[in-house]
Amino acid sequence: MTSNKQYKEAYVWIWLPDQTEPVVAGKLETDNGNILFNYGKSYLERVKDTNPAIPIYEPELPLKAGVLPLLNGLSMPGCIRDAAPDAWGRRVIMNKTLGVKDKKTDTTELSEIAYLLESGSDRIGALDFQQSPTNYVPRSATNASLEELLESAERVEQGIPLTPELDHALFHGSSIGGARPKALIEGEDKKYIAKFSSSTDLYNVVKAEFIAMRLAKLVGLDVAPVKLQRAANKDVLLIERFDRKKTLKGWTRRPMVSALTLFGLDDLMARYASYEDLAEIVRHRFTDPKDTLKELFSRLTFNILCGNTDDHARNHAAFWNGKDLSLTPAYDICPQSRAGNEASQAMLIHGNSNLSHLKTCLAAAHNFHLSEEDAHKIFKQQKEVIECKWDSVCDEAELSKIDRKLLWGRQFLNPYSIEDET
Repeated sequence: MTSNKQYKEAYVWIWLPDQTEPVVAGKLETDNGNILFNYGKSYLERVKDTNPAIPIYEPELPLKAGVLPLLNGLSMPGCIRDAAPDAWGRRVIMNKTLGVKDKKTDTTELSEIAYLLESGSDRIGALDFQQSPTNYVPRSATNASLEELLESAERVEQGIPLTPELDHALFHGSSIGGARPKALIEGEDKKYIAKFSSSTDLYNVVKAEFIAMRLAKLVGLDVAPVKLQRAANKDVLLIERFDRKKTLKGWTRRPMVSALTLFGLDDLMARYASYEDLAEIVRHRFTDPKDTLKELFSRLTFNILCGNTDDHARNHAAFWNGKDLSLTPAYDICPQSRAGNEASQAMLIHGNSNLSHLKTCLAAAHNFHLSEEDAHKIFKQQKEVIECKWDSVCDEAELSKIDRKLLWGRQFLNPYSIEDET
């Protein structure tokens, strides 16, 4: 089975703040390998409306007529790319459109606009993409059971085509980011991202992420609520979505942008992303910069103490209300496998160093308006909470003794992370 759809354009629909229905914002078109955006006249004329138009993200896509130029080095606007599926979603779409495909499949067989139009509509943030500028038709699925979603995810991992029923179940979550198997589910008044184990896992990654997220909350970080469930004798991590709110009229959607978009970088340039640069953006453009800087620094140190080295710029995000930025709750805090003690964070911490040392954080503390004494207090408090609450959180997760031994001292509180901290 092959796809004959060669999409050249798509219309961008947006949920304005506190609204439960989308409006068309503009149009995406391909141009010599790039994807360019142009606001629609009707959207620009909403400036004096009861629900006025907001920039999809400024300064990247300001409210101006005409085709908007791309930032240097980008092939499509970053705030649009934020709404596109990442590795897992692309595999689901490849399975749906091209048949039997495994993880080695070249996901460039489909265009970026194809991925936008072929993915589910309940994507992260407040955007969706349609072929029509006048008729919005959501690409969504009825709520599937966790067992159905697990079976679907396993078939995608194995490169086996989905049955129509399983395809319908898993497609709903094809627009969300990340590389691991996941899906979207909906409760009565909350929505969740469900994360599943992978056939390549060497330890219980689902429970490890639950433990890290629970400990992050206990040390005082602002994190998305999580819970564990069992389905088909497997663990499933449910992460509450913070970009959705149920109202009497329906669901509202909060606009979001990734740190990669804040930096004006694409995935190929992500190695240049740094906590120091993010701190500078916070100082100049975020609401409550003082508290936000402390929160960001605390997330950095906790990532190091729990062994989460996957703290790349797509795993940091901000809410955008058309004028101001504010830090979203933390998400994707997941301890990563490591062969030895040495490790590096995904983003630079101080200068050209991304070494997973608390002493590296100490050298960067001034960028977060923190003194050395403030930084030491954060280190000490987080370490003490992790040591004190480790057993109770592991008990809550029903983590096996083998996995506890594997995680403790290797991912959590690895000696490398705290050596020579003083």
